[in-house]
Amino acid sequence: MFKLWLILIVPLSVVAFALYGWDKRQAKLDRWRVPEKTLHGVAVIGGWPGAFAGQQFFRHKTRKTSFQVTFWVTVVGHLAMLWCLYGS
Repeated sequence: MFKLWLILIVPLSVVAFALYGWDKRQAKLDRWRVPEKTLHGVAVIGGWPGAFAGQQFFRHKTRKTSFQVTFWVTVVGHLAMLWCLYGS
């Protein structure tokens, strides 16, 4: 089961990381942006490690409190689920 989790998390994290990079670039160029719902959606379905890495690497979406609250609720939810499945 853990291997299946990794098989899903890795590609979703790559997608999330790329989306943060793309959105940061688009913001700098004042062009069409990736909707926040999309960024959160990819994190919710498993790309949160890549989303976190993208936020830090691109310094993107790190100051917007409402975005960060939603993101960290997602992370805590995933970690709680992993702990329930594999922790005890």
